[in-house]
Amino acid sequence: QVQLEESGGGLAQAGDSLRLSCTASGRTLSAYTLGWFRQAPGKEREFVAAISWSGRTTRYSDSVKGRFTISRDNAKITVYLQMNSLKSEDTAVYYCGVSSLITTWANDIDYWGKGTLVTVSS
Repeated sequence: QVQLEESGGGLAQAGDSLRLSCTASGRTLSAYTLGWFRQAPGKEREFVAAISWSGRTTRYSDSVKGRFTISRDNAKITVYLQMNSLKSEDTAVYYCGVSSLITTWANDIDYWGKGTLVTVSS
């Protein structure tokens, strides 16, 4: 089993920045992809960003491209999501996930964290 723990969520105003972190523990993982998804109230979980094991490949949803940056520290088994220029529509619970390949589909995620709430007021 793999445990994922997110942190860094909170309340922000539009235009502010937040950085989310997600640390993995448990079963040793090899060549895994880490990603962030989010789920707003009443909506389905949607893809935000993902990063390959090497960090050389990243992918973003169109809604966050240019504002969010995903990065990882394999020594710490941690993935980060730097969120700049936050908008009210970024309000959601943000989930970290592990998969074997970069994916935008929530059903392809093997392990999930419990999520961290980000609230952006306009």
